[in-house]
Amino acid sequence: MPHSWHPHPDEPSQDPTPDEERESSVALEDELEKLWKVIVWNDPVNLMSYVVYVLQRLFGYSLEEATQLMLEVHNDGKSIVKITEQEKGERYVSRLHSYGLQATMEKDI
Repeated sequence: MPHSWHPHPDEPSQDPTPDEERESSVALEDELEKLWKVIVWNDPVNLMSYVVYVLQRLFGYSLEEATQLMLEVHNDGKSIVKITEQEKGERYVSRLHSYGLQATMEKDI
């Protein structure tokens, strides 16, 4: 009869160890480091209603959410409209540019 091996329950591989927890924490930190802010900047060209329209259409924000973000752009000169992975952020910035809005990205700290 073949002998099947069963690990002893007290072996470290069976229980979470501080090293494994640390690795998990590092993986989470790596994921968070990959996040970028998509920023829309104020400009003298686009109407406030148009900025609201673009934010609703591109990001799916409600009228209230898009209006609040547009007011941040208008009053503060800029607004963080999305925090996402770098690749998605680059696509958003490109789309915002295609709508005629000024937009950039910066790493989320």
